[in-house]
Order: sequence, then structure tokens, then C-alpha cells
Amino acid sequence: MRFKITLCLALVSWFAVISQYILMLENRSTSVFETNIRFFSFFTLLSNLLVAIYFTAQVSKKGSAFVFSQKPGVLSALTVYIFIVGLVYQILLRGLWHPTGLQRVADELLHSVIPLEVMLYWYYIEAKSKLNYTMIGTWLLYPLFYLVWILSRGNFSGFYPYPFMNVASLGMTQVLLNSCGLTLLFLVCSWLIIFIGKKIAHKQGRFTSKL
Repeated sequence: MRFKITLCLALVSWFAVISQYILMLENRSTSVFETNIRFFSFFTLLSNLLVAIYFTAQVSKKGSAFVFSQKPGVLSALTVYIFIVGLVYQILLRGLWHPTGLQRVADELLHSVIPLEVMLYWYYIEAKSKLNYTMIGTWLLYPLFYLVWILSRGNFSGFYPYPFMNVASLGMTQVLLNSCGLTLLFLVCSWLIIFIGKKIAHKQGRFTSKL
């Protein structure tokens, strides 16, 4: 059963990511090269791609990707990333556009369905007893590197994937303040998932000891 569920999640994730890639190519207003760079400039797409790779590794059960995905905290880190993808979209971005057709399907999968699926998968699968607060520093590397990449490239290209990161319209000071707010959000969510995980593990441990 677990294999079938994981396979389904992998297929859904790849479908969403590939569909969005095709849609971006079909509706591009820049060169193919620039469109590809922009595709990998969205935190949403990068995070969903990581989720797709993770589930694929779980299905294949071999190779370096599988070995890495088995390390304690990897699934929790992905859960934090994809949760923030969904949260930020629902609060800040959903009202900015109204996609239709396949674009709406891909949009809902990337921002709503997959985040929910990953959170449920984490609840049932993650080895919560192995989570440690010291992992948070490592988890933050990905969003921090992403921030540096977006601001650095945006300074030369003028392209910023999200309005709250647009230095051209908001100014660097406001963008840095927004970035600090998002960093704090990552910290809080990371702390919470470990805290909740430990509570669940402790409760399950007490229940098991009574059997």
C-alpha cells in the first residue's frame, strides 16, 4: 500500500511540474534559454521538483538520491518548504491571477494539493523521534541560497519571480524586510514541525510501551 501511495504522489508531482514547464514554454515572451532560467527561478517549482525527486527515490529504493532521502530530517525539511509554498500562495498570491484550463489544474496541484499530500505523508511516514532542533540551520540553507540567487540575478536581468521580491518596484530595503519576514517564517515552521514531531513520537512511544 505504501508503495502505491508513494508512486501516485510521485506521478502527481511530476505531472504538475512538467505541465507547468510546458505551459511556460508555450506562453513564453522571452527566449527558450531565458524561459528555462525563469522556470528554475520560482521557489514553488524548485520545491515541487524536489518533492517529485524525493517520491521517485522512495519508489526506486536505489541510488544516491534514495540514500540521501533516507537521512533523518529530509522529509521534514521538504514538508516545511512545500508548506510555505502553499501558505504564501494562499495568503499573498492567489488573488493576483485567475488561471483557467490546464494552467489552473497545474496551479492547484503545485500550491494546494501537493503541499497537503506531503504534510499527510510526513505525518504517517517520518521517523519523528530522530528529529532534532539542530537540523534547522541546515534546512535554512536552501531558502537562503535561493534568496541570494534571485536577488543577484534580478539585479542584472530585472526579473523577479514574486512581487514581494521585486526590488525594481519596492526597493531593496523593503525587499530585505520582506526577506527577513520570510526567513522568520521558515524558522518558526521548522521549529514547529520538529516540536510537533517530537510530541507525536513521544505519544506513540508511550502508547507502544503500554501494549
